[in-house]
Amino acid sequence: MYAVDSPATRTQSGPNGSGAERPVVRHKRRKRGGDDVVLPWLLSGPALILLALLLAYPVGRMLVLSFQKLGLKELWTGAAAPFVGLDNYVAVLSDSAFWSVVTRTVLFTAVSVVLSVLIGLGVALLMRRVNRTVRLLMIIAMMFVWALPALVQAQIFKMMTDSDVGVINYLIDKLPGVEFQNHSWFFTPIQGWIVITSCVVWAGIPFLAITLNAGLTQVPKELMEAATVDGANAWQSFKNITVPILKPLMVIVTTLSVIWNFGLFTQNWVMRDGKPEPEFQTLATYSYVQAFAQNKYGLGSAIAMITVLILLGAMAVYIRQMFKIGEVD
Repeated sequence: MYAVDSPATRTQSGPNGSGAERPVVRHKRRKRGGDDVVLPWLLSGPALILLALLLAYPVGRMLVLSFQKLGLKELWTGAAAPFVGLDNYVAVLSDSAFWSVVTRTVLFTAVSVVLSVLIGLGVALLMRRVNRTVRLLMIIAMMFVWALPALVQAQIFKMMTDSDVGVINYLIDKLPGVEFQNHSWFFTPIQGWIVITSCVVWAGIPFLAITLNAGLTQVPKELMEAATVDGANAWQSFKNITVPILKPLMVIVTTLSVIWNFGLFTQNWVMRDGKPEPEFQTLATYSYVQAFAQNKYGLGSAIAMITVLILLGAMAVYIRQMFKIGEVD
């Protein structure tokens, strides 16, 4: 916000050295008042308190468990679990299997997020080219996809890629010279991850496309028309006008996609019938298996806390971008 000085206090000579005086407008940034600082906290306070009540105990309990050696003996007898300090973290960080899971999770997240954002942006650009009726039908169809629970999405893809009755194998087998009958997509890790990644990308496109379509409505038509008049082609207009305007929103949706995809659990868990092989483990499933399948609750809690710390970096980017967008000069 700016304040304008009184014209009577600042004058200068007119053009061509004439003696006529004209006021000079000097902008001065207004200092932020107390209400500008307190009001955002008052508005967000109820939500922050609710989140604290919902998350404080689970996260706090998990943090305590990560420093303890809790097993079935302590659960059945009710005895206090002994504290082991950083032993659980040392065991996790020194385990080569853990780092394999971290690498796999990071690679999956990077590939799935890049594909989701690019395809979502492409669909959003297409929505701006079609008429209003077609755009509305596209939004309705994508909302149905977005409304499906992750469990149902995983079951659909599992059925479609089934080695015996899967429609994907049936269609590919109809191609000339291709033998795909009874083909198992999870026989090799690469093909299995193609199925899992396709499911995640397919489910993420609706949110990205609809959100980016809303962002594209904020691109001024006058700028695009002026660029066309100046001889810019479609790619130049997109790169120099659309992308800079859309960049803050792109950062937000990309960061959200990273947070969601990094915590992958349902898709690979369901598609592998609740027993994912080591090649299909992610940090979420690895933590669950360590805690509940092997009854190493302290070790599983340590893995979960490390996952939370990794995600805090992505959350920091998201929150910082939200504050940048919310700033008003």
